[in-house]
Amino acid sequence: MVNYEFSLYTFEYFLMILVRVASFVFIAPFFGMNNTPNRVKIGLSVFTSIILYQVLMPKNPLEYSGVIEFAIIVLKEGITGLLIGFAANICNSIVLLSGKIIDMEIGLAMMDIFDPSSNQQVAITGQFYNYLIMMLLIVTNMHHYILRALIDSFQVVPVNGAVFQWDHLLETMITYMADLMVIGFRIVLPVFAVSMILNCILGVMAKVAPQMNMFAVGIQLKILLGFTIMFLTISLLPSISNAVFREMKKMIVSIIEGMY
Repeated sequence: MVNYEFSLYTFEYFLMILVRVASFVFIAPFFGMNNTPNRVKIGLSVFTSIILYQVLMPKNPLEYSGVIEFAIIVLKEGITGLLIGFAANICNSIVLLSGKIIDMEIGLAMMDIFDPSSNQQVAITGQFYNYLIMMLLIVTNMHHYILRALIDSFQVVPVNGAVFQWDHLLETMITYMADLMVIGFRIVLPVFAVSMILNCILGVMAKVAPQMNMFAVGIQLKILLGFTIMFLTISLLPSISNAVFREMKKMIVSIIEGMY
């Protein structure tokens, strides 16, 4: 039986759920993209909050002594939702970093494009990989896992129950920075290895045939070989996405552990 009767106390509880869900939807990957209509974001937040309110029917009203304490509760719920969404969204920077390094190696570093989904300049190769990873995120139902993580967070971090352990959150970010470099360099490694071999060959050729303009020849060869290696390694994209999604799950769990 569905019961959506609201009183003043239960409506405050519903508002806290809505604040956490809306904060999550605002920043989470796929859900919080700028090209997603605002009506869709608002509708998803409201309907998800209504369903969660029915599941998490409050037994006791929120306890606060004034407007300031109520505002603090709202702020805590907003930060909780933002941190969960940020933990998933920040993992996209792995492929963006890899694309930036690849562009530097093959000579496309000057071809940054404007990404309307993030309102910033990004590398063209990184944006290409980012869209492919986002497509695999939808195909593999990873967006369901992210949304389910938010819903499960109400079990371990109830409304007005967040206790931020800043040392744990800082350690999580430091660990992520290390994983970012490791996973990102693994993605770049094929292009980097071929580029290094090509630079060695061009260096030898510059000594053997100094009359040739190795600078002009090298630019074209780097772009050609870079595109060739990207084409040959496109089959490794599912493995790359698995590494990114594992890091995404690890970050979400670690961030939630730092809030209770």
